[in-house]
Order: sequence, then C-alpha cells, then structure tokens
Amino acid sequence: MPAQMTDEEVKAFLDAKPGWMILSTIGRHGYPHSVPIGYFRLGDDIYLGCRDGTQKVKNIMRNPKVSLVLESGTTRRDIKGVMIQGHATVYTDAENILRLSRAAAQLRGVAEGALPQTPRPGVAYIRVVPQRIISWDYSQDVDPSAP
Repeated sequence: MPAQMTDEEVKAFLDAKPGWMILSTIGRHGYPHSVPIGYFRLGDDIYLGCRDGTQKVKNIMRNPKVSLVLESGTTRRDIKGVMIQGHATVYTDAENILRLSRAAAQLRGVAEGALPQTPRPGVAYIRVVPQRIISWDYSQDVDPSAP
C-alpha cells in the first residue's frame, strides 16, 4: 500500500505543478467527461482556467460535483498523486475573471506592472472546493528489490 501525503505535502505537490490536472465532470448522458487542464491553488481551493461555453463548463452548470486527479512519476518508485472530489463553481463575470487572471499571473512570477489590467473575453474560471482528498506516494512504501 502506498503512503498517504500529509496536508502540507499535498499542497506542496499541487504547487509544484508536476503536470496537467485531469478534470472529470458528468455529461448530460451520465458518462464521465475527463480532460487535462491547467490549474492553480489559492488557499485550499483549486482554480482551472478555460474557455466559457466548453463542455466542461456546461457539465458543471448541470452538476457541480467534480473530480480532479494529478499524478507524477514514471515508475512505482516515484509515483505520487492526489485525487480531489469537490463542488465546482464557474466564474464568467469580468470582476472575477480579472481577479483570477491576476492571481494566476502572480503565481507564475509575472511582475506587478505586467499583470493583466482588463479581463480577457470568453474566459471562464472553475473554482473547486475540495470535499474529499485522497493521496498516494509509492516512493515512501516501495520494496527496494521491486522492479
């Protein structure tokens, strides 16, 4: 069994951005719809930037329950990951788009003077409030003789 990460390790893993996060929503016919998407963390919440009107946005408007998965590693010795189940809210209003665009840019290291000054048209941000977090870290529980 893999070890679980502590809350601080989960946050550090998310902030390290080891890859694209997979967002799963439920489509209108009841099937999961899973897509890779860029993300950032503010506090305990996860934010995903996308285009307004996409299938993921439509799905969340119908059913706000989502799942996020982020995993890194290539062998059993270094695989670690996080699954977040939560409730999503879609923001399309200019005030939140600008606020979140600026926050995302700051996290990427953009200088204050170069931060966005106006919201980009057609953008949406998805906020996921975690309800359940499951993590795994095989690097802490691997038999050294295992392949």
